[in-house]
Amino acid sequence: MRRFLRLSPLLLAAMLISIWEVGVRVAAVPTFILPTPSAILVRFAAAWADGTMVRHLVPTVIEVTIGGFIGGGAGLALGIVLGLSGAARRVVSPYLVAAQSTPILALGPVLVLWFGPGLAAKIAVCALITLFPVAIATLVAIRDVEPGTIELMSSLGASRWQSLRYARLPGARAGIFAGARVAATLAVVGAIVGEWLGGSAGLGILLNLARGSLFDTPLLFADLLQIAILGMSAYALVLWMERVTSRSTA
Repeated sequence: MRRFLRLSPLLLAAMLISIWEVGVRVAAVPTFILPTPSAILVRFAAAWADGTMVRHLVPTVIEVTIGGFIGGGAGLALGIVLGLSGAARRVVSPYLVAAQSTPILALGPVLVLWFGPGLAAKIAVCALITLFPVAIATLVAIRDVEPGTIELMSSLGASRWQSLRYARLPGARAGIFAGARVAATLAVVGAIVGEWLGGSAGLGILLNLARGSLFDTPLLFADLLQIAILGMSAYALVLWMERVTSRSTA
């Protein structure tokens, strides 16, 4: 039973892909409207073989990596400050919520105006879109650490820094990484949005190029597949980091 549960996501994917493949062929849907999964995989392999996918993947990976770490680090620091200080939380939280409620696509033109259409603007978009989930998750996790643990640290004469390092951060680790997992996938979204605002290379640029040609719809879907793979890879990286930190503090 346990083995079946492990394989169930793969079985479900295989079933859905089979239905898609057969359905498109039976209904004779034109390729430029909806290609079959086999056609998408062929185009995906061709894009890798001729270097198209690599050329557009590398800039996006750079944007996601740099922007994600900058935004995640800033979000972690901001969340710790807000989680420890009720006064700072009351002052800053309304602005944090207001910024979070503003669509990143609306901020894009402003960032391009400030940083130009190059790499810096795309990194800024990634950083902003990842900052908020990490900050909110860290704030909640730091604030909701078991009060008894903090009281024990105080009774032992621990300083505020020692309480943070040895009690609050270990106790908040699960919540912080939950926010980081969300931020990892949002970083990919931020990179794509940033690339739509301008540039010459990136998976978002490739989407526009594929969309501009009705007869290369398989490339459009192949690019979407690559974006999904990148997002899952970013999520898996955060999971790996969580396991490593869990073992190191065990």
